[in-house]
Amino acid sequence: MGFWPEGYQCCVNISFDYDSNSALMRKAPLDIVAQSRGRFAPNVAIPRILDLLDRHEIPATFFTPGWTVDQFTASVEDIVSKGHELAAHGYLHERLAEISKEAEESVFQKGLEAFEKVGVKPVGFRAPYWLISDRTLELVQKLGFEYDSNMMDSDMPYMLNWRGKETGLVELPVEWMLDDWPQFETHRRGPEAAYAVWKPEFEGLYKLGRYFGLTCHPQAIGRISRIEILDKLISEMKEKGDVWFASCAEIANWTRKKLT
Repeated sequence: MGFWPEGYQCCVNISFDYDSNSALMRKAPLDIVAQSRGRFAPNVAIPRILDLLDRHEIPATFFTPGWTVDQFTASVEDIVSKGHELAAHGYLHERLAEISKEAEESVFQKGLEAFEKVGVKPVGFRAPYWLISDRTLELVQKLGFEYDSNMMDSDMPYMLNWRGKETGLVELPVEWMLDDWPQFETHRRGPEAAYAVWKPEFEGLYKLGRYFGLTCHPQAIGRISRIEILDKLISEMKEKGDVWFASCAEIANWTRKKLT
């Protein structure tokens, strides 16, 4: 008997870290050209992504810094209106391991206040850069989140134990090879090179009945040649006929039901 709901061989989650130019506002607020590139996300990429998800009729999760919510509210409201999940991702894409306890608490608070403006109480958290401090998970628990998506120690969701104690959080693990940023931004590889990494990993995980979680960034994946590769990959996954496409919240809820 498999792990997933009846009739499904494996699970796929497509998530988007909707950073826009949040990190640039923190690191280089006067770099006008870099700032403009960040705005490609709300201006061009998000409409393309939402159209893609609509055509395939699949849900996605958008891990979104509070600053993005504040600055591009209409774009975020479009995401929510389409039924997709909005999850927490810092405020200005901060490196949480490099700031004080008080600053980290402020980051969470500002992010949650931004989400309140669009009527969302996020249940999931992903740290910017997948970089957490030794107190981050305690804050995540304290603030009532239901799942975390930062660890790289499995290719299945699981109940997170931290420092020998059960946290009550579901962990949805991640992996750099399944992130579009290294492919398209760090190494500037072409779309087919990314597909050559992602497709075999999916096929292997499908055979094993496991979890495929792909992390994308709108300003990266939203370029037309890249989103067409994502379209191709999703189409091939759907052809299997028994792949469960789910949001992070849906997967976390299912995992909690199965394991507790």
